[in-house]
Amino acid sequence: MDTLLQSRAAVPLAGFADPVADAQQTFRAALQAMAAPGRLFALAPSCAVPQGLGAALTALLLTLADTDTPVWLPPGASAEALAFLRFHCASPLVPEADAARFVAVPAGAAAPALTELDAGQPEFPDRSATLILEVAQLGQGAPVTLRGPGIRDTQPLRVAGLPDGFWREWRRNHARFPLGVDVFLTCGTQFCALPRTAIVEE
Repeated sequence: MDTLLQSRAAVPLAGFADPVADAQQTFRAALQAMAAPGRLFALAPSCAVPQGLGAALTALLLTLADTDTPVWLPPGASAEALAFLRFHCASPLVPEADAARFVAVPAGAAAPALTELDAGQPEFPDRSATLILEVAQLGQGAPVTLRGPGIRDTQPLRVAGLPDGFWREWRRNHARFPLGVDVFLTCGTQFCALPRTAIVEE
């Protein structure tokens, strides 16, 4: 009986109910978000959500991460989250954030500085890291104004729970274009994108 209970406990939580259709839908939403920086989008993922991760963060990882994309989670990430990613994404889980293509930071965990992440190489700027950062709130908090490609004039954005100095780091990140890190901000089922092309004015 104990062996049976341990076996059940080791079974990862369920992924997408319809892996192909759900991943396609989430991927389209991610592309739309990247094309419209700072605009809020909502996901209704059909997957389970592991302990310590949010719904949108989980859905984005399920969709974007695979065997060729090393993933970093902060120290202390739940065993349930690690097992979920290993089983459903088969992504290598790396101990150093600068070795990851996707850096996933749940709410409340310490995030590495943008300058510590892989910004790509001049020959391959697209092979840079993407940070998926869960925040306390989207649509509330101190306002910033976004400009740049994908924004007709300006796009307001309110975020609560960003790491200290995040927008200062963002300006440095933007200045490295075409190198740099792209970011998804998530909160529950909501998310928005900050491509490296976005200009931020506080």
